Amino acid sequence: MTLLELLQTSPGWLVTTVLLLGLLVGSFLNVVTLRLPARLQHQWRTECREILGLDGAQEAAPPGLVTPRSRCPQCGAAIRALDNIPLLSWLLLRGQCRDCGTGISLRYPIVEAITGLLSAWLAWHLGAGWELVFGLLLTWSLIALTVIDLDHFLLPDNITLPLLWAGLLLSLGGWFTDPVSAIIGAAAGYLVLWSTFHLFRLLTGKEGMGYGDFKLLAALGAWLGWQALPGIVLLSSLVGAVVGIALIVTARQDRSVPIPFGPYLATAGWIMFMWGEQINQAYLRWAGI
Repeated sequence: MTLLELLQTSPGWLVTTVLLLGLLVGSFLNVVTLRLPARLQHQWRTECREILGLDGAQEAAPPGLVTPRSRCPQCGAAIRALDNIPLLSWLLLRGQCRDCGTGISLRYPIVEAITGLLSAWLAWHLGAGWELVFGLLLTWSLIALTVIDLDHFLLPDNITLPLLWAGLLLSLGGWFTDPVSAIIGAAAGYLVLWSTFHLFRLLTGKEGMGYGDFKLLAALGAWLGWQALPGIVLLSSLVGAVVGIALIVTARQDRSVPIPFGPYLATAGWIMFMWGEQINQAYLRWAGI
């Protein structure tokens, strides 16, 4: 029996394999969420200097997404391979750099654990097949976007636009939705938040969200079809409102400080990806339709 046959016939092996793969991908996503924004900011500063005709030495480009190896930000020591095992290395090192003892942020094992668990859940829910492969790519992209937006209030085009095109192309093969629903979903997803953005700005003179949010909802519309958009908007708005109010009440967030909306869109989109049909049916029954 080949490995592929084993994964197709044994849910336990499939979930375990995808869990381990998810942990490894989570470790890579930690690198992406740190290095991609730095590279984008360097690119924007360089372009601005060229447009303005500013002279002077160019700043060094940040590390790439794959190379060089990660280093301790405090002492600069290269992270050994044995110290880069997802979850396990952080636990064995007790959350500290082996060379200088500086604390290693808890976010690294959290991202690895979340990526591994969501990947395993997806494998259990979908089983072996191309649907699982595409679902994993969507899940990993949403995790990366969530972390980056929490850190930088940024949803990079480098992730949202390929995600949008992937959803449209997959619809041609009937994956997750049909082409008409995907095209309408992409257009409607963008226009819903675009219209809300401009209406809010006209009424208050302030900008309530960024263009990255429009593109993310458009991408989710392309993947899941226009039928999923009401659920995504409702879930993300409810969760965002609850979290925002809770942060203000507990004095952890000033009401004048913006809260990124991308994580709530990503969470709602993933929930609709997993249980959208059941949620829509439950709502229709509740509404008596």
